[in-house]
Amino acid sequence: TLIAAMHRLSEAALLIREINLGATAIGTGIAAHPDYTTKVREHLSSIIGIDLITAPDLVEATQDCGAFVELSGVLKRVAVKLSKVCNDLRLLSSGPRAGFGEINLPARQAGSSIMPGKVNPVVPEVVNQVAFEVIGNDVTVTMAAEAGQLQLNAFEPIIFYSLDNSIRHLTEACRTLEENCVRGITANRDRLKDNVEQSIGLITALNPYIGYSNATEVALEAHRSGRGVYEIVLERGLMAKETLDTVLRPEMLTRPQQILA
Repeated sequence: TLIAAMHRLSEAALLIREINLGATAIGTGIAAHPDYTTKVREHLSSIIGIDLITAPDLVEATQDCGAFVELSGVLKRVAVKLSKVCNDLRLLSSGPRAGFGEINLPARQAGSSIMPGKVNPVVPEVVNQVAFEVIGNDVTVTMAAEAGQLQLNAFEPIIFYSLDNSIRHLTEACRTLEENCVRGITANRDRLKDNVEQSIGLITALNPYIGYSNATEVALEAHRSGRGVYEIVLERGLMAKETLDTVLRPEMLTRPQQILA
C-alpha cells in the first residue's frame, strides 16, 4: 500500500531541486553577476550532496510555490495511507472477545487504571495523530502558497516549517510503527480459521459450480441455521468433497482461478 505513495514522494522531491537563485527580486536577474547563478548553484550542490537545477523560467519560479504544494500533497497522501493501515490494525485487533480479534498487537502500556488487563492500540493511535497533523500542515502550506502576491511570497517561512514538521514526524511515525508494533503482530489462527469456515461469503467461490439459485439457497440456509456453507453443500450433494476442498483452499480464494472441470 505504501510503496506507490513512496514512489510518488520520490518524484515530488525532485521538484524542490529546482531553484531560482540569481533571479533577484522578481525573476529578471537584474543586479546579479551573469555567472552568479551557475557558480552558486554548483557550490551549493557540492555542499549538500544534491544536484540542484536552475529553474528554466525564473520569473515563474519566483512567483510560484507550486512545488512545495505538490510535495506537501504527496506527504498528505502518505499520511492518509499510513493512517488507513493503522485504522485497519486497530479494527482487526479489537476485542479480544467482543471485537474482530483476528490479530494481536504488542502491548506497550496499561490501557486503563480501572479495567485490569485492558490494552489500547497506542502505537497506531500515535501514527493516526501524526497523520492528522500532516493533513493540517498541508492546508497550511496550501493557504500560505495561495496568499502570495505577484513575485512576493511572504509566507514561505510557515511553508518550510510545516513541511519540515511533516517530514520529520512522518519519518518517526513510520519508525515507531515498524519497531514498536508491526514487528510484534501475531495472528489468532484459530479465530481466523473459524471466521473463514463460518463465512457465508464462501458461497461466492462456489457460484460457478453450483449455480446462482443453489448458491442463494445454501447462503440462506447457512444464515438461518448457523451452519457452515461447506457442510450444507456436501449435505445437499451439490459438489464432490474433493472438488469442494480444492475450490475452498485459501490460495484458491485470493486470486482468479480457472474453473475446475
